[in-house]
Amino acid sequence: MLLLPILAFICASLLVAAAAIALSPRSVTIGERLDEIAGVHQKTPDQSRFSKAFVDTFLRIGRAAPKSVSEVGKLRAKLVAAGYRSEQALILFLGIRLGCALLFFGITSMPFLLRGNVLISVVAAAIGYLLPSMVLGRLAKRRQHRLRLSLPDALDLMVVSVEAGLGLDQAILRVAEELMMVHPELSEELRLVNLELRAGTARADALRNLADRTQVDDLSSFVTMLVQTDKFGTSVAQSLRVHSDTSRTKRRQRAEEAAAKTGAKMVFPLVFCIFPAIWVVTIGPAAIKFIQVLVPLAQGQR
Repeated sequence: MLLLPILAFICASLLVAAAAIALSPRSVTIGERLDEIAGVHQKTPDQSRFSKAFVDTFLRIGRAAPKSVSEVGKLRAKLVAAGYRSEQALILFLGIRLGCALLFFGITSMPFLLRGNVLISVVAAAIGYLLPSMVLGRLAKRRQHRLRLSLPDALDLMVVSVEAGLGLDQAILRVAEELMMVHPELSEELRLVNLELRAGTARADALRNLADRTQVDDLSSFVTMLVQTDKFGTSVAQSLRVHSDTSRTKRRQRAEEAAAKTGAKMVFPLVFCIFPAIWVVTIGPAAIKFIQVLVPLAQGQR
């Protein structure tokens, strides 16, 4: 069967070409020449150069990867939710996904590993294709969890700022500055809201963009509360205080729910990891004694 060796040769050739492109010397840009003339030295030549070549390789693979409009929109939203807003983030992710699929297929296609099984190679390529998406989803969920936990602190600071006489826009900027070290993700999102407001975006639109970027239910309810407060002309400080109390109650309830789930989650490690070791330690010596006593008796009766 000549199909699998040919596909393995093609994958190996692509990987060798990608490595050659990554390790080839790159041309110096005009900005780097100006920085060199001005005496600006920001990057170390070895590690940053290798990482940049590595990224450039995946960018080339991502530009050559097939794209669909619906998939690109979903991936871009997921990347933004995970905190990757660069224009090249989508192309880099597509390159990493396609490169992982080719790498898994090439490794499993080697004859000395799995004897050239086409089905296993195709399954490995599918796993390599789906693995970056799973990792990206996990990163997005972790960031959303950190945003959800940091919202009550931001609401408390916003209540203090509004009651001290600041407007809502200035309070958002003040909270973003104060939370920069403690909660950098939420601080970055609030800074983006402030930048959109400075650029002339309506407050309701800027807040809705915050909810769409983060995809966090607590932030969505916070945005809805602020938009309704601005529309109906109610007290911003009072609304923020009530929402802050509700948010802290929800955070405490989530912590209690997680603590209640701990017992059920500990069942599997106990059954599969701890109990076998306990059985070996407690029953093992007795079993060895029984074997040493009963085996000679059984052989003597024969």
